[in-house]
Amino acid sequence: MKACATCGRLYPDDAGFCQVDGAALISATQARVVADGQDPRIGQIFCQRYQVRRVVADGGMGRVYEALDMAQRQHVALKILHPEVADNAIAVQRFKREFEVSQKLVHPHIVQVLDFKPTHDNTFALVMEFLYGEELRATLKRESVISPARMIRMLSQVALALDEAHAKNFVHRDLKPDNLFLCQTREGDNVKILDFGSVKDRGDGAQKLTVHGTTIGSPFYMAPEQAQGLDTLDQRADVWALSAIVYECVAGRVPFSGTNGPSILLDILTKEPKPASVVGRRQKHGVPAGLDAVLAQSFKKNPALRTPSVGALADAVGVAYGLSGTHHDWAKTPEAELSAAIDAKLPSLVQAAGSASDATDTDALDELVDELASAPQSAKSSVKPSLPAAEVIAPAAVRLSWGIVLAVGGGALLVGVLIVLMVFLAR
Repeated sequence: MKACATCGRLYPDDAGFCQVDGAALISATQARVVADGQDPRIGQIFCQRYQVRRVVADGGMGRVYEALDMAQRQHVALKILHPEVADNAIAVQRFKREFEVSQKLVHPHIVQVLDFKPTHDNTFALVMEFLYGEELRATLKRESVISPARMIRMLSQVALALDEAHAKNFVHRDLKPDNLFLCQTREGDNVKILDFGSVKDRGDGAQKLTVHGTTIGSPFYMAPEQAQGLDTLDQRADVWALSAIVYECVAGRVPFSGTNGPSILLDILTKEPKPASVVGRRQKHGVPAGLDAVLAQSFKKNPALRTPSVGALADAVGVAYGLSGTHHDWAKTPEAELSAAIDAKLPSLVQAAGSASDATDTDALDELVDELASAPQSAKSSVKPSLPAAEVIAPAAVRLSWGIVLAVGGGALLVGVLIVLMVFLAR
């Protein structure tokens, strides 16, 4: 391993210069660790082998560090629980389960968790492979949408991993842009699925960590059965979540919105999303009309009527963009080749979507009302939702009652706005 003598970042042996500050790299064991007065863990050895180098990310559950495995001379990520979280037995058990599940789900598109250990400062650490790149959330925050080829390649790789996980009775249950990590390569992204700590194990004799009637996950991406805390939840909940991610990637906003958890869940339980080809028609990449039917199928509120697998979803999305083959092909096809194939057919597919939107969405009042309805929620896809990851929400009956109250108030306000607008336009 090599390291930057200036910032301490670690690099593989074939690297020559730091990508951040341009400094020449030296042996990792010779590079000094830059102290951080805000975090005394920097420079310490954890679990008798992992030297903490720098902070990578901070979240509600714990802090992630870049570290050097002194035994294997290997670059790793060290995720250490916050002390207050470490006092919660259920949280620790979920943390440990991420390691245990990872041992059963070894896949090139699932992040590898190498170890789980107690630490000398009375908390716990997960040791994971270190990834170069960024979360899909960061990409969407910067770019709003991603190209069709990039989206299909990503979805196809996720499908390969999740279909294998589902075959082993594991449901991820917290899929969202924050948990899809894009590792850039010359051929395109190599996707890694993160955070199986909220996984539902549907196998016989599996330990249950969730109280019946509560839900775990992120509201913007929850299937109706997950929002209601139903124990019958299966792989089709992951199909719904990925469909919401696809919608966000092409339309520039989430399909179901609201100002808080209850109002989002009420939207999921009672409404249908506006067609992605209509919402995304002003984005820089066209959205084909065929994608609307694909997403409508995968957003069926009854799981029995929904697209049955992630692989089937990926295949249908690719076909909607004019591709031939299956997600097994697209997962390893260079992004440039996918782009060329899509670009050859997309204009005619988007033109069909434009004709449909002209017939159903040309009224100026509809446009203004749509903007007014979406403006307050500030949950546009380019902004990270303010709700915490793996949020545990109140039982379904309580959620729904609060959601109804919020919906009634919001509906009255919207009716008032409509009346004012109609009077204005009538003048």
